[in-house]
Amino acid sequence: MSTRESFNPESYELDKSFRLTRFTELKGTGCKVPQDVLQKLLESLQENHFQEDEQFLGAVMPRLGIGMDTCVIPLRHGGLSLVQTTDYIYPIVDDPYMMVSVILFLLYPDYTERDKVMPLIIQGFKDAAEEAGTSVTGGQTVLNPWIVLGGVATTVCQPNEFIMPDNAVPGDVLVLTKPLGTQVAVAVHQWLDIPEKWNKIKLVVTQEDVELAYQEAMMNMARLNRTAAGLMHTFNAHAATDITGFGILGHAQNLAKQQRNEVSFVIHNLPVLAKMAAVSKACGNMFGLMHGTCPETSGGLLICLPREQAARFCAEIKSPKYGEGHQAWIIGIVEKGNRTARIIDKPRIIEVAPQVATQNVNPTPGATS
Repeated sequence: MSTRESFNPESYELDKSFRLTRFTELKGTGCKVPQDVLQKLLESLQENHFQEDEQFLGAVMPRLGIGMDTCVIPLRHGGLSLVQTTDYIYPIVDDPYMMVSVILFLLYPDYTERDKVMPLIIQGFKDAAEEAGTSVTGGQTVLNPWIVLGGVATTVCQPNEFIMPDNAVPGDVLVLTKPLGTQVAVAVHQWLDIPEKWNKIKLVVTQEDVELAYQEAMMNMARLNRTAAGLMHTFNAHAATDITGFGILGHAQNLAKQQRNEVSFVIHNLPVLAKMAAVSKACGNMFGLMHGTCPETSGGLLICLPREQAARFCAEIKSPKYGEGHQAWIIGIVEKGNRTARIIDKPRIIEVAPQVATQNVNPTPGATS
């Protein structure tokens, strides 16, 4: 996705104080059911990790675990499988167009503002779907006191078109394709308008740092994982998952539980949006960023790659032929173990400099200096 100018509410005949994120109280960790609670609630849905599915194929079909956020269902004909995922969230950025580039679906409560914002929403839906090579084919619209955005992605695949995320082996390395810290960036951007919160962090970060991190977070969240997913085939990836609401450690743990082999994941490096690690520490690690539990929205892929292929993957994804902004880092290893994941006590923090141009970042109206 190309760089987009900062959202200016007045350009759309909205009040200059308009913030999409003010139309919900629950955001970030507030709208997530805790990982341990959710898994306890859902565990009865899948008592046997590998069980026979006679209705379709009459053969042993490995099922994805309940923490993998997707399903792969074998169809009756032609060796095809249905691959499907669904998600929804509350708004975390203020630009309605960019918000639906992150995830698609909206219920809007205020008729006056709705009529001005909805064209941006619809255009964002259309453009994001076209970039992904698909289209929006239907949906459900209801009145709701809070904004909710989401959608369902569905495809039908041949066996060679997808990689089951269960074949990691000792000696593989872990690669991450987007930086961490989106939750921190969008939160502190909102704090620019809240003096009592801004005062807690203004000694470790400037307003320009926050604006740059926020813009970088938006561009990363709106960037498809399609390039990384395609390169997984090229470089013989053994497993992968995306990093979203449970943070990098939570999703690494879910992926580790999915493995056929007795392996464990060890994370040594945490690539983080510039200045966001310092902000997290200044807040007493309230975000859980250094512990790997900070939620991410539309995060990158965590990929298990053969050691000899990982560096080539990281170099290839930066190629200009895939467009601007793609990055990847080697962040850990796969070792023999008991299907667990952990972050070492003092992981190396990789400060990821913003790629958005400073001139494209406009100060937030009314921001506290």
